[in-house]
Amino acid sequence: MKRYVIDSHIHLDMYEEKDRGKILNELDENDVTALVAVSNDLASSYRQLELSGIDSRIKAAVGYHPEQAVPADEELQTILHVIDQTEHRLTAIGEVGLPYYLRQQQPEMDMAPYLDMLECFVQKAAEYELPIALHAVYEDADIVCDLLEVYNVSRAHFHWFKGDDSVLQRIIANGYMVSVTPEVTYRPKIQHIVQQIPLLQLMVESDGPWPFEESFAGKLTHPSMLHESIKSIAGIKRMNAEHVYNEIYEATRRFYRI
Repeated sequence: MKRYVIDSHIHLDMYEEKDRGKILNELDENDVTALVAVSNDLASSYRQLELSGIDSRIKAAVGYHPEQAVPADEELQTILHVIDQTEHRLTAIGEVGLPYYLRQQQPEMDMAPYLDMLECFVQKAAEYELPIALHAVYEDADIVCDLLEVYNVSRAHFHWFKGDDSVLQRIIANGYMVSVTPEVTYRPKIQHIVQQIPLLQLMVESDGPWPFEESFAGKLTHPSMLHESIKSIAGIKRMNAEHVYNEIYEATRRFYRI
């Protein structure tokens, strides 16, 4: 029996060309049926759209990653225009959110431009009824939930969530999705989060090319790693692995309409 997986969050354009080719050539043999390819900026958005046009397994998301300086208004408006022009081709808005790690380095930074930018993307998600892939770390997730609720956005994906239990319970209550990386195989914090998330609201992701530790140390981050993630999830939840594979796969497929 095939054990299919979908990589719900990968920065495919950030791989070296030879590594990206290797990943794409090996998807079928690893039973990976789709990759949700999130964007970092305008150039990245164009590239994901280009890649999705070449390979139908690549599902493009357009956005602007918040862990960098806010874009010039012209770039932001162009990204929003790209969404308007290509919404029929998009799988999601993303990666978007708030700059948690950047804020640790620059505590005095002005958050207002980031909040304004995020609101623009949330509005687009609401307008086109597209899922939104979110970078919302720790307490930032509460702020993002506020915004999602204002615009009645229900198809929200909190990727690699690391927040407190109280925030996680709010995410779960709102019906949002959470994804975990291969860290779930060795990080107790992520394992604790998985224990609380209903299977129907759980997805797996590589966040490649971000590197991982333990058994993955020194290896190219590959969507095939998601099989180890799912096996770990099955162990954490004390569920049959076939059931976990099927439920996560179908939940991801429904959420992203793949």
